[in-house]
Amino acid sequence: MNIKIICVGKLKEKYFKQGIAEYAKRMSKFAKFQIVEVPDEKAPESLSNAEMANVMDKEGQRILDKIKDRDYVYALAIKGKERTSEEFAAEIDKLTTYGHSDIDFVIGGSLGLAPEVLQRADTQISFGKFTLPHQLMRLVLSEQVYRAFMINIGSPYHK
Repeated sequence: MNIKIICVGKLKEKYFKQGIAEYAKRMSKFAKFQIVEVPDEKAPESLSNAEMANVMDKEGQRILDKIKDRDYVYALAIKGKERTSEEFAAEIDKLTTYGHSDIDFVIGGSLGLAPEVLQRADTQISFGKFTLPHQLMRLVLSEQVYRAFMINIGSPYHK
C-alpha cells in the first residue's frame, strides 16, 4: 500500500517535520508513506477574484501532475464530509480490500483547492470547521492515517 500526502508549499518548522517523521516511521510496517510538496504560487496579499482563481489553478495543476490515474484521492476541504476515526479507518480498510493500493491526500494552499482538484478527488474529507495552518494539518493527517491502521489491527493505541 502507498499513502501519499500532496501539499502546497514547503514545510520549514523542524518540530512538524519531526512529528511527521515519527508517524511515517510507525506507518512503515503498514504502507509506504510519503509527503510530496508542490511549490506555492507567489502572490501579493490582496488579490482580485481573477488573480485568486489564477493562483489556485496553477497550484491545482501542480497537484494534479502528482496524482496517477488509478490513485484514490481524498481532498481535504472544510466543506468535505467529517468522519470519526473509526469511520475513517473502516474506509481505509475497505479501499485496500477492494484494490485501492495507492491513496492520496491533498492539502491545498492558503486559498484552498482548485475546482479541478476537487473534481478529481474521489471524496472530500473535513477535519472540522476550524482553520488550521497547512503545516499543522500535515501532522494531524499523518497521525490520523496512522490511527486508522492501528484501529484496523485492533491496537489499543486508539483508546
